Amino acid sequence: MVQTGMMRTIEDHRRAVSALVAGISSALEAEVLRVSGEELTAHPERFTNRVLASDLVAPSSLPSFDNSQMDGFAVRSADVAIASPTSPVSLPVAARVAAGDSFTRHLPGTATPIMTGAALPEGADAVIPIERADPPVFPAPSSEAAVRFAEPVATGTFVRTAGSDVASGQILLRAGSRLGPPQLGVVAGTGATTVPVRRRPRVLLVSTGHEIRDPGSRLQPGQIYDANTVALTAALQSIGCAVTAIPCRSDDAADLLEIVVREAAGIDLVVTVGGVSAGAREVVRDAFESRGVRFEKVAMQPGGPQGFGLATVPEPVPVVCLPGNPVSALVSFEAFLRPAILSALGDSDPQRELRRGRAAHAFDSPPATHQLRRGIVHDDGTLELVGGPSSHLLHSYAESTVLVHVPVGVSAVAAGDELDYWRIDG
Repeated sequence: MVQTGMMRTIEDHRRAVSALVAGISSALEAEVLRVSGEELTAHPERFTNRVLASDLVAPSSLPSFDNSQMDGFAVRSADVAIASPTSPVSLPVAARVAAGDSFTRHLPGTATPIMTGAALPEGADAVIPIERADPPVFPAPSSEAAVRFAEPVATGTFVRTAGSDVASGQILLRAGSRLGPPQLGVVAGTGATTVPVRRRPRVLLVSTGHEIRDPGSRLQPGQIYDANTVALTAALQSIGCAVTAIPCRSDDAADLLEIVVREAAGIDLVVTVGGVSAGAREVVRDAFESRGVRFEKVAMQPGGPQGFGLATVPEPVPVVCLPGNPVSALVSFEAFLRPAILSALGDSDPQRELRRGRAAHAFDSPPATHQLRRGIVHDDGTLELVGGPSSHLLHSYAESTVLVHVPVGVSAVAAGDELDYWRIDG
């Protein structure tokens, strides 16, 4: 398709890219991930940035038995119901119960020393913390001792009841959940040993340009180090993609097509970087415009030139084409590619959280475009811009923690004006 004369909004282009990438969702079949400390330490790469493929049902309750929330004394609440500072109740001390001990029986009219996490003895219905006992110490094992309590205790006090966190048969985690430390922890805590996760999307990343060379190479005049391959590989991996990165160091469309055709059979999505503008020798545009990819201008800065579509090479494969300046490519990833891929994975929360802050200082913005400025957010919620708006200022992006949104129609921002922002540092 030919480029239209009218610029699209960020929202329109995000929806279009998400609709395109949604087509890969059905191919991301479920895989079984074994969950254990041994697997995590032996194969950590298998666990990073995974998304649950279907609802996971708890195989057991958590806790699986009533247990103590404190170090203290297990009692029957009725035995200390009349306790007061002027008339404390004295109870003989029974045998101690530690975490991991077998279930025991509590004798009425006694106080059972109990450790945090230990099973509440049958017959006890409350725990009194040791610091509220007199004396506030555990007696030596096998000694005859008594302990006094100066106040009553309500039934259930400092008792973690069975199933109070998760009940057996309850949905433990919903499809689309991202598996981080707490999610994996609760899986293991209920005794589950496997979880169904979506297969990682296989992405072919092609950074283009006759001038790009690998870091560490000896550069000739006019050549530059290829920052885009490393930056976009890291970005794609951060959302769970398996990336094959093959730079195209040529401005010849045939060379780019040769790479894509060669790799297409095992790929879910092709992402290109550079070569999407309206100038001469725009290699990506030259390669794909006649094969079903649409190139257009989005009303955003940086990152205006964009491309997307099903490319016939010869079988249809979804292609998302990002601009070549490093900041433009990363901002475009955040605005379009990140939410599209996470949505295809079934992620329940694919968008960055939109937060609100106040500008720390005044600045101008082009009113015809939605500007995404690099910045940092201070503890008081103020937003300080880092570097200028130019798309080559990668170092300022590296020092930033947020992308600040300045919408279309705003030509000047005053200090104290409220602005939306995305956090990009986590």
